[in-house]
Amino acid sequence: MKKFIAIAAIILTPLAFNASAAMSPQIEKTLIQVCKAGASNSLFKFNDTMKGYRINKQRVFPRLVCNGQSYHQFALSHGADRTASKIAPYMKGQVTIKDLAMTYSSDELLAVNY
Repeated sequence: MKKFIAIAAIILTPLAFNASAAMSPQIEKTLIQVCKAGASNSLFKFNDTMKGYRINKQRVFPRLVCNGQSYHQFALSHGADRTASKIAPYMKGQVTIKDLAMTYSSDELLAVNY
C-alpha cells in the first residue's frame, strides 16, 4: 500500500506544479495594460493605469518583463522617455565596489606636483 501511494505521489507531483505556475487571466490582462501604458509616452495614461489597477510600483516594476525586456528597457525601446524616467527610481540598480588601494595602474595614478 505504501509503495502504491509513493508511486501515485511521484506521478501526480509534476501535474500539481504545472497547475500552480499558470498566471490567472485577470493578472495577465492587467500586466498587458501596464505594458501598454509603459509603451505610450503619456504620463496621464500611465498614472491612470497605475491607479486604476492599484499597482504597487516597488513590487511590480523590478520584476515585470514585457516582450522579453525589463519594463524600463521596454519603455525606452518604444520611445517613451517620460514614462521611463517616471519608473527609473523603482528599477534595480547596479553596485560596483572597487578597491582603490589595490587597483592603481599607471594611467590611474594620482600625481601631485609641488
